[in-house]
Amino acid sequence: MITYARLFIGGTWVEPSNPELLDISSPHDRSVIGRAAQAQPADIDRAVAAARASFDEGAWRLTPPAERIAVLRRFNALREESAEKIAHLISLENGSAGWFTRAGQPGLTRQANAYLKAAEEFPWEEVLVPSDPASPVRSVVRREAIGVVAAVIPWNSPFSSATSKIIPSLLAGNSVVLKVSPENSLSMGFLAELIERAGLPEGVISVLPADRETSEYLVSHRDVDKIAFTGSTRAGRRIAAIAGEQLKRVSLELGGKSAAIILPDADIEEAVAGVRFGSLLNNGESCIAQTRILAPRSRYEEVVAGLKELVESLKVGDPNDADTFIGPMIRPDQQERVRSYIRLGIEEGARLVTGGPHVPDGLEKGNYVTPTVFADVDNSMRIAQEEIFGPVLVVIAYDDEDDAVRIANDSEYGLSGGVWSADEAHALEVARRVRTGTVTVNGASVAFDGPFGGFKASGIGREYGAVGLGTYTEYKTITV
Repeated sequence: MITYARLFIGGTWVEPSNPELLDISSPHDRSVIGRAAQAQPADIDRAVAAARASFDEGAWRLTPPAERIAVLRRFNALREESAEKIAHLISLENGSAGWFTRAGQPGLTRQANAYLKAAEEFPWEEVLVPSDPASPVRSVVRREAIGVVAAVIPWNSPFSSATSKIIPSLLAGNSVVLKVSPENSLSMGFLAELIERAGLPEGVISVLPADRETSEYLVSHRDVDKIAFTGSTRAGRRIAAIAGEQLKRVSLELGGKSAAIILPDADIEEAVAGVRFGSLLNNGESCIAQTRILAPRSRYEEVVAGLKELVESLKVGDPNDADTFIGPMIRPDQQERVRSYIRLGIEEGARLVTGGPHVPDGLEKGNYVTPTVFADVDNSMRIAQEEIFGPVLVVIAYDDEDDAVRIANDSEYGLSGGVWSADEAHALEVARRVRTGTVTVNGASVAFDGPFGGFKASGIGREYGAVGLGTYTEYKTITV
């Protein structure tokens, strides 16, 4: 049993305004695995006040960038040392398979290193050369911290979502209130411990688990200057409305319904193997999952048969078992949501290739769903348009390359996508036509030096690297 009875506010563990602890349940068997305090509006007020005071006093924002970089580098080293514990905690509370949580740890290192490198090279202050050599005026352009940042993250990938926001925000000199999901109270409590050990000044950062109502209280707070959010498009729209009303800076990384285009010349076996990681990672509870598989009519049944064989070969079960590939959904309501979409697909007339709405045998005590593949799917079906957030794949036929691109772009989302082809140069040409923020070619990994984010309803702004760091700064021009 893991217990966090206090809240991490302004770098100190304090008593919560509400002493009642929330039970944290295992997605595997619904047993209680921990208890944790949950923030209320009074705790938000305290955290924001600490952040506001620390920012206005300037102990962190006026620290030279090199010193801020050193502190965040120390934090990253502490996180690396704790990689195995972090992976275990996330599997415990999220139900994410162990292979996924362990494989994600080097990615956290690459993400952090990309931000640190960007901060070392960042143009914190530049003197511009006048366009008119005779001008007596010169301009000094500075990139300064915005102020108090409310970073709000989802439950599905807590460490990655947290570090993608707090590292660049802190590197830029901001103060941060990190609001995390109640389901992640254990792993995020440990994140707070690592932050405490890294040695930030008092007041600079708080880590608070809280419900949605308290989240809205935070993002509506008048002393918050910027909102950085990852989560559903529905919640993103609400946050954007609040930010617009108060003229807060805002960045939103939202939902997706990404397409993997398998071109006629692709190696089908390789493409199907790539779907295993590109479409079914983290139990399918991933915003970047490529769950619409676009196959040429000439090879359609070959792709469908390959996906059937793949999905039926994947072990579903206890995320702590070494050979488990797909674990449970995080909560019972999420389990039922995914199962309802499977039932909807059948009602819509799609062909059920494998899987179905039943719970896998022997796993009835947990939040499990049966991985499912639908064929004969029209892109207008709800199972092809709406984000299911579970291990459900739809296979859509296309006539030619133009048709494939049209179908891929026929979505309110635009977060991720993939192209598979034996001709890499041609795959790159097709990728350029897909209207999403990220496209992978032949299963390439996402790079952390380049910007990450979405088109259309998949968000506003970008994370990672120099571009992501820049979103936490304001421009100031001084003319001399």
